[in-house]
Amino acid sequence: MNNRFCAGPSGSIGAGGRKAGALQLSRRHALALGAAAGTLAALDGGPAGAVLRFDLNQGNVQPVPIALPDFLAGTPPDGELARGISQIITANLKRSGLFAPIDPAAFIEKIVNTDVAPRYADWRAINAQALVTGRVTRQPDGRIKTEFRLYDVFGGGQLVGNQYFAAPENFRRIAHIISDAIYERLTGEAGYFDSRVVFVDETGPKERRIKRLAIMDQDGAGVRYLTNGADLVLTPRFSPSSQEITYMSFGQGDPRVYLLNTETQQREVVGNFPNMSFSPRFSPDSQRVIMSLQQGGNSNLFVMDLRSRAATRLTDTPSIDTAPCYSPDSTRICFESDRGGKPQIYVMAATGGPAQRISFGEGSYSTPVWSPRGDTIAFTKQAQGKFAIGIMRPDGQNERILTEGYHNEGPTFAPNGRVLMFFRDPGGNSGPALFSVDITGRNEQRVPTPSFASDPAWSPLLVLA
Repeated sequence: MNNRFCAGPSGSIGAGGRKAGALQLSRRHALALGAAAGTLAALDGGPAGAVLRFDLNQGNVQPVPIALPDFLAGTPPDGELARGISQIITANLKRSGLFAPIDPAAFIEKIVNTDVAPRYADWRAINAQALVTGRVTRQPDGRIKTEFRLYDVFGGGQLVGNQYFAAPENFRRIAHIISDAIYERLTGEAGYFDSRVVFVDETGPKERRIKRLAIMDQDGAGVRYLTNGADLVLTPRFSPSSQEITYMSFGQGDPRVYLLNTETQQREVVGNFPNMSFSPRFSPDSQRVIMSLQQGGNSNLFVMDLRSRAATRLTDTPSIDTAPCYSPDSTRICFESDRGGKPQIYVMAATGGPAQRISFGEGSYSTPVWSPRGDTIAFTKQAQGKFAIGIMRPDGQNERILTEGYHNEGPTFAPNGRVLMFFRDPGGNSGPALFSVDITGRNEQRVPTPSFASDPAWSPLLVLA
């Protein structure tokens, strides 16, 4: 699949011609397909220095009313494509919980020319704080050019304007990239829409469940299967390069950790260990895989250098040490261990050595994962018959439960660290499903999948090929 794009230079011109600096197209996700296009000149006609932005750290943020008219099409045949792009942007922003798209039936002005500044008064009258307009035009070589502009309605100025070239079949990527640009400009934080999720797809009766690796866009679209279900698969994890995953598979003999290229489908085993290897995860530089190796009744942590294939032992205890995860700067590791009697979360140097216990609440703690921001560790907590998803600081302080239920498990962070995805199994004759929740504990919602789903892992933002 060709995921390459062409976009304008980094940054965009805000009101009054000043550099807005929020649309970072050089941030590795706007992919080239030809000659670069320029940013769109500002069309404000109002006071310079529009400053619409809200602070995500202010607790209960009220969703920003935003107007998103359907994108215009250069020719009638492209009308459906243009509407599809604007509808995906609308759905992304609404699903984030930070934006409240306004019903198009309330619109007063009909956008007929995106090269003309909007009538701000008409949009103020319906309480829109932000407005997005766009246009899709077909190029002589068959590609589409997609333009968009983001306006601060009450400030009366353009915040972002850019254009993208891509093959028509990549319209979803364009929509996600534009969604990220809007999110970043209005929140001051990187977006997460142009990313993917790998998970375990589950079908069949509960006692004979078939489990396949699957990959999809973060919104549940574009599902693609990576394994055929012949072997049981668990705990898929993305490489920071986003083209490769590591996972555990129960095939012939002992379970093994594998590497799988999501584009070529090439697979290889990680190490020729005599016993079961499981719970793998990449290092931030993608050059190492850390995992657990079973040794009798216990397991210890090992790290393998993928270039030399040399394995280094990190822990040596009579306990079960598992579920390791690197900090974003690669200097530390969080992991789960029952060395204190029941599963708890520990942190130690990435090279091994003494480990510090950081979880001390009631019950047991498992599946720790470090935030891409480095400021928190997410976990699964089991206490009083409930499974909760929570976060705490790397020193164990400020523990907060985000959601709890019958069986919640397996948190994974969005690439910007603002959202967690996890799976929930209600038990009975049903099966697991994926959910997402903001790190404030708000905006919990189900993530659509074709069938039952578990073990999600979020990719980084898609990268320059």
